[in-house]
Amino acid sequence: QVHLVESGGGLVQTGGSLRLSCAASGRIVGVNPVAWYRQAPGKEREWVASIYPGGTVNYAGSAEGRFSISRDYRKNTVYLQMNSLKPEDTAVYYCKLVQSATDYWGQGTQVTVSS
Repeated sequence: QVHLVESGGGLVQTGGSLRLSCAASGRIVGVNPVAWYRQAPGKEREWVASIYPGGTVNYAGSAEGRFSISRDYRKNTVYLQMNSLKPEDTAVYYCKLVQSATDYWGQGTQVTVSS
């Protein structure tokens, strides 16, 4: 059973930075795609960024140039470095890992950006 735990969220001012972590059970972050999503109050969950086993990364337009996704094989962890944060980045952030055509989600971590 895949288990994902997000951390690193918090309250930050506009223009600030946060680094989110997604810790996975077992050595699986290097061999399966991992993505970050976010969900703001009253809105649908939206994709933010992805990292693939070969190292390819993709970003949503809202994240391009400000966010960076990466992974640490030894720690079985995927990160989302978020810079130049804006109030519209306020949301619960979730990581998702796909293994054998099954999506596994973490419980989420709250990010709040004050204006």
